[in-house]
Amino acid sequence: MPTSPAPATRRSSLRGRPAATTHAAIEQAAFQLFVSRGFEATTLDDIGEAIGVGRRTITRYYPSKNDIPWGQFDRTLDGFREILRSMPADLPLHEAVHRGVLAFNDFPTDASPSHRDRMRLILTTPALQAHSVLRYASWREVIAEYVAERTDGRPDDLLPQTIGQVSLALALTSYQAWLADEDASLPDLLDATMAHLRSYVSS
Repeated sequence: MPTSPAPATRRSSLRGRPAATTHAAIEQAAFQLFVSRGFEATTLDDIGEAIGVGRRTITRYYPSKNDIPWGQFDRTLDGFREILRSMPADLPLHEAVHRGVLAFNDFPTDASPSHRDRMRLILTTPALQAHSVLRYASWREVIAEYVAERTDGRPDDLLPQTIGQVSLALALTSYQAWLADEDASLPDLLDATMAHLRSYVSS
């Protein structure tokens, strides 16, 4: 679900030190440390040292270490909103959400860190679970907002909330199956599980 970054680039100052970094550079350095040291043993200072910047610079990009695995999540949610709103108005609601979730989870295979590594960390690291709840809520709300627009209701109405909750459960089920099988196709799993959304949406 989180974003996959563009290739890392850094600008150098006249003294030879990096004058700035990028989200991608931070994420790549962080994931290398998460693999070698473990998530909890890695600090923001460690990540900053790996790319030659201070902790304060890191926090300009990510307020906390827990935000790094999620990438630029707020920006991807804006993209998710655009994906859903671009769906044809005559498309059945369950199909529009189904297609929207598939499109949102279409990540490049050459991303660094890989989408599989990113999601494995998010879904299996106890220290990230409380933070993940907040991210999941934001993701569900995007769907609830869209459903409310389509049904002339409010995001906190029962149907929008139900579709948001069910969509998240179906997506997470797909991710768990994907992580358990190196040969599995995430798009195929999402397509199969999201098909069950039809049962929760009246035509």
